Amino acid sequence: MSQYMNSLQDLGMEGGTRLEAPPSVLHELNLANKRLEKLLGDLRNERNADADLRRIARDVVRAVELNPDIALACLFLNQIAGTYAVRHCIETAIVVIMVARGLGRAPDEVVSLTAAALTMNVGMLRHHDSFQSKPGSLNSEEMAIVRRHPEDSAEMLKYAGVDDEEWISCVLMHHENDDGTGYPAGMTREQITHNARLLSLADRYCARVSARNYRCSMLPDEALEKLLHDPAHPADPALLEQFHLQVGKFPPGVLVQLSNGEMGVVTSRDAGDGVLEVHCMRDGAGKALPSAIQRRTDQPECAIKQALTEDQADFRFSMKQIWGAQAAL
Repeated sequence: MSQYMNSLQDLGMEGGTRLEAPPSVLHELNLANKRLEKLLGDLRNERNADADLRRIARDVVRAVELNPDIALACLFLNQIAGTYAVRHCIETAIVVIMVARGLGRAPDEVVSLTAAALTMNVGMLRHHDSFQSKPGSLNSEEMAIVRRHPEDSAEMLKYAGVDDEEWISCVLMHHENDDGTGYPAGMTREQITHNARLLSLADRYCARVSARNYRCSMLPDEALEKLLHDPAHPADPALLEQFHLQVGKFPPGVLVQLSNGEMGVVTSRDAGDGVLEVHCMRDGAGKALPSAIQRRTDQPECAIKQALTEDQADFRFSMKQIWGAQAAL
């Protein structure tokens, strides 16, 4: 290839024509988060919010479809800005989309499920961040708000023009338990829809792996293990299987140490062969590598030994550095 063609490619051009850069998953998710935060904050004054909420849901679905690995990595690398209350809904939606698509849900159903994830907590939006930052236990009045928020959220959505039964039912049921100990209605297994179970699973997983003011996040492999074997919340085997396939024990964005001691970040999901790719940045002695090394977990001594916290890994990087233009801010 000529030096001229190399220069054109560096400029994003080919044959003298500038090529469009691929949309950034990270940028699109942050735009959706910003729009969602504004809309949910004003929802009590809206009477026809269905179209706007669906538009945001579709944009989140498209962002995930652009590159599911980057979308998942945004969650584990804390790359979605804004308040925890709304960020958690976006992160839950990312997981819901991936599992729903793995289950073969129709596109319209995926949008309804995504919209439910984005709006499931709107009934306590004004309290959510203060609750999650409170060092002690919630008092009885605060607990009443928490236990009532699925109903409050559903009522607010109906008042704002939402009449999608699948969407509303998922919001109403996402805190119900098989044994009737959930809320707000104390439903039992046969009453809870499959999609509500999916939303509940994603909600609980994302809550565990997200850092809060009052506690550190749980490492993803531990969070998945607790989710798969939680006696208080037995899940449908098909849901658990897809959750394991689509998210996995060590999802993209997770910091890991390999058997040879090298440390890096997982960059892709298992493609069905049990192999993950890892972008390594520190050697076995903990020293920064002069240039990043790409490892596959099927290479000798490159199996993942353990997931790491940010403090344990002690290296910093931008998502664009790892995944390129689709992960640019």
